[in-house]
Amino acid sequence: MQITREIALEEVKKRIKTPNLLKHCLACEAIMRELACYFEEDMDKWGICGLVHDIDYEETKSDPNSHSMVGAKILEDLGFDKDIVYAVKVHNDAHGLPRLSLLDKALYCVDPTSGFIVAGALILPSKKLSDVTVPFLMNRFNEKSFAKGANREQIKACSELGLELEEFLRISLEAMQKISVELGL
Repeated sequence: MQITREIALEEVKKRIKTPNLLKHCLACEAIMRELACYFEEDMDKWGICGLVHDIDYEETKSDPNSHSMVGAKILEDLGFDKDIVYAVKVHNDAHGLPRLSLLDKALYCVDPTSGFIVAGALILPSKKLSDVTVPFLMNRFNEKSFAKGANREQIKACSELGLELEEFLRISLEAMQKISVELGL
């Protein structure tokens, strides 16, 4: 069975009830689609991967060592492509699994980037993604107190994709700006 975006979203919504977590998944989907376009990869596959990457988070949030392993099993049982299942599994560093494909590497650095960009929007008076700029994000990147939960080393892993940080943030920001209404930003 071909897993469509609609099926993937339905499965995510069955398991994720927290509005901000759902928005995080939508933001990751948007960034992954934009990166797929940039790298001339399958936009639907990459988008679905971003959308489902935290499908198990509400179930595993108190056990970081099982996060993404449970999600990978859910996705495998539902019939998702093996490369999506593996990318979801390896996006959590706790397992020490190698990121092998471009898809794996992209999902890994996209995950914290969406939160970093949201934090940028939320400290602006307008609280709008349309007012966030790449220079603004670059200036905030080395501020340890800003968006503390966004792992900078993980974001900088965009170098594994052959992207400079500034270019990666530009692609990510533009992707999120395209769905700003859905994100409420």
